Amino acid sequence: MSVLKSDFSDPVRAPLVVLFVETRGFTRISEILEPAVVIARLSEFFALVTGAVERYDGVVIDILNDNLIAAFDGDGDSMRAVQAAQDIQRKFTTLEESWSQQYGIRAATSMGLHSGTAVVGLASGGKNAGQRHVVGDAVSVAERLLHRARAGEIVMSKTVHDALAMSQYAVEAEELPPLEVPRRESIPLWGLPLDTRLDFT
Repeated sequence: MSVLKSDFSDPVRAPLVVLFVETRGFTRISEILEPAVVIARLSEFFALVTGAVERYDGVVIDILNDNLIAAFDGDGDSMRAVQAAQDIQRKFTTLEESWSQQYGIRAATSMGLHSGTAVVGLASGGKNAGQRHVVGDAVSVAERLLHRARAGEIVMSKTVHDALAMSQYAVEAEELPPLEVPRRESIPLWGLPLDTRLDFT
């Protein structure tokens, strides 16, 4: 049974694939457009991402600023997470073209993917009571990989890349310099860029 599809009422520690998604360039958009337009465009982005995550049987955990956190578990979780990320990567190009034509501003989506163990549960007190939380190394590393990704790029850890190989899901990933984390072994990384990397980060 999927931990992520439960009601989160009983906190558990479980293996997950965590996906961080960010809109690069959106801060610039938010500074020059009317507030109503900013929220409308951000809503478009989150609808696109949420649709892709749910299409591949993932769950949106949280939205913060212009970032979204999602998670996947169960059979084929790494493959489904990467498929969702690729879906977002492809479909955002159409959205970005629309934004560029309307506002003359470029944007891109960047993503980080890592698999590992995390604690899943609900906040139990204060104004955040009932909010879903996923906490742990898998989340921290995925966020670091997001910040390593260039505009338009998906960066995945070795654990995700190896799981893809085992599932025989073929991707044309390029090996990247490893992630150096204090007090632990470096983490090998692979990247999935768009056909041509965008010229901004």
